[in-house]
Amino acid sequence: MVDVATALSSMGVDVVTFNFLYTEQGRKIPDRAPALEACYRSVIDAVRAGVDTARRALFIGGKSMGGRIATQVAAGDPQLPIAGLVLLGYPLHPPGRPTERRDKHLPAIARPMLFVQGARDAFGTPDELAPVLGTLRPPPLMHVVERGDHSFKLSRKDPAAQAAIDADVQRAIVTFVSSAP
Repeated sequence: MVDVATALSSMGVDVVTFNFLYTEQGRKIPDRAPALEACYRSVIDAVRAGVDTARRALFIGGKSMGGRIATQVAAGDPQLPIAGLVLLGYPLHPPGRPTERRDKHLPAIARPMLFVQGARDAFGTPDELAPVLGTLRPPPLMHVVERGDHSFKLSRKDPAAQAAIDADVQRAIVTFVSSAP
């Protein structure tokens, strides 16, 4: 995430990263959803108070679980002053358990969303995610990372191809964020 944030920042987007408390405390097992959501909301409050561009158009999101928690926070508060969500590798389900879905709350978000999903994502492929996204309003965007896994990595080490994929993902995010009213 830090590499993505650094790249987006170099492209003119203000980006703030943070760690959930369990990570800061050196624990490997995440806290329960209420604690994760409270942490996320406190970061939103701090960023809105301290970053001028966040008061005009704040986008929230994250990678995998961080993105899922962002969606839960947005779904839980329709008045939350955010312009949209950027979700990198949304964890639709645990690997190998496609019936354990994590999407019931998504219709409550009702804000612009960008899903960046690897074509080989074990947590949910674009094909698995597409029917869910088709029911959401406003219609979200999906950027598919061809040949990418959950972290958008290729199955074969190819530094030039990986750099091109990373740059393409960054451009998709900047385009999405730049289109905010």
